[in-house]
Amino acid sequence: MSGKVEFREIDPRGNAPSAAIEAAIVNLWNEALAPDMAISNTFVQYNLRPSAGVQSRIFLACIDDAIVGATLASALHGEPAVNPYGEGWIDLLVVASAFQRKGIGRHLLSLAEQWLAATGCCAAQIGGGLRPFAPGVPDTGVAGFFQRCGYEAFNTVWDMAANLATYRPPGNLSQNSCAARPAAPGQEEMLLDFLRREFPGRWRYEAEMFLADGGRISDYMLLWTERGIDGCCLLTFPDSVRPIERFYPYRLPKPWGQIGSIGVSADRRGQGLGSVLLDAGLRRLHDNGVNGCVIDWTTLIDFYGKFGFERYRAYGMVGKGLEPGLRIEQGCLDCLS
Repeated sequence: MSGKVEFREIDPRGNAPSAAIEAAIVNLWNEALAPDMAISNTFVQYNLRPSAGVQSRIFLACIDDAIVGATLASALHGEPAVNPYGEGWIDLLVVASAFQRKGIGRHLLSLAEQWLAATGCCAAQIGGGLRPFAPGVPDTGVAGFFQRCGYEAFNTVWDMAANLATYRPPGNLSQNSCAARPAAPGQEEMLLDFLRREFPGRWRYEAEMFLADGGRISDYMLLWTERGIDGCCLLTFPDSVRPIERFYPYRLPKPWGQIGSIGVSADRRGQGLGSVLLDAGLRRLHDNGVNGCVIDWTTLIDFYGKFGFERYRAYGMVGKGLEPGLRIEQGCLDCLS
């Protein structure tokens, strides 16, 4: 190889990434992270799909046409309920191990930050985008890199997991007159009306995106009371439109499943309805043969612990303010000579 690194920019909406680029991202990620966080081509293809209102950019680091690093940045404007602080996301940043500690990762990150700033984002967050590879920085020893690049930690979130083969519901479930059952075809607008009323931000947006992607309405569980829908939760099965590997269940017994988001109406909280809905979702997964189950991206450790879930993986939420005039030269970086 010549040792000269060329940086290339791709707009996924206007120029869909080739199969070779998708495969390179998979290979880079899987080389950099442990097998229990492996991704697949299906996962990458799903996460690179266009989403309503989302702008995104891929930056590649190439040496003699070989891709040795990649980053993906995304931004959503015009949806203040979804993105009230006007931040952008660094969804992915990977560099081949043979080319790490040579300035490539830092330069890719700078290119992504420059692009986010140019779109009007006031801050950048690592992970946590609308098609996330991870909620934040996984607990794999890379947090120091982002700290050196000016990122500050503001929270820790968890994936939690359980083996539903031995699932037993808590003994204190509410006896309120409510029923939880799978959503049926034709109830899409009823689900969205509930989310617009109670969760008009990210969860409403994600439901719209899920349905636009061709997701089964029956993957949602609806909680019904005397006045209509008062809660919902989303399940992931092995054949759902959301790839199950997005939740990194590899340390768990197969078949795998996932549950979340989950929520009930604001004026019905504290009455045990959330527990009824969660139990119904878990029993449905169990009855469909799911063993290893993930509840992703949460801080409600004690609540889910009552249902047999334990901490599975931690993510550090880190962010950085972006200067409006930030300018990074793209060009070439001769960092290997």
